[in-house]
Amino acid sequence: MPEISRDEVAHLADLARIDLSDAELDQIAPQLSVILESIASINEVASDDIPPTSHALPLTNVFRDDVVVPGLTAEQALAMAPESEQQRFSVPRILGEE
Repeated sequence: MPEISRDEVAHLADLARIDLSDAELDQIAPQLSVILESIASINEVASDDIPPTSHALPLTNVFRDDVVVPGLTAEQALAMAPESEQQRFSVPRILGEE
């Protein structure tokens, strides 16, 4: 059974720059030990005849085919714009003049 000591937790907290009180160190050490035990039990179950997977069910692509269709011309796109200039949308300036 993997166990993590209070000193190891203090060292990890120091590396992560986390300031933990003595009470927090005493509380976290057993919790981390439980996590390590859980991971160890998963490693015991893992077998060479079971392929590693990222999902329980296979994923399929649900996107539609990429089909080229005619788009708007510049004139059609700018037809309802409040203002346009040189075939572009004209918007108010938000930064100062340079």
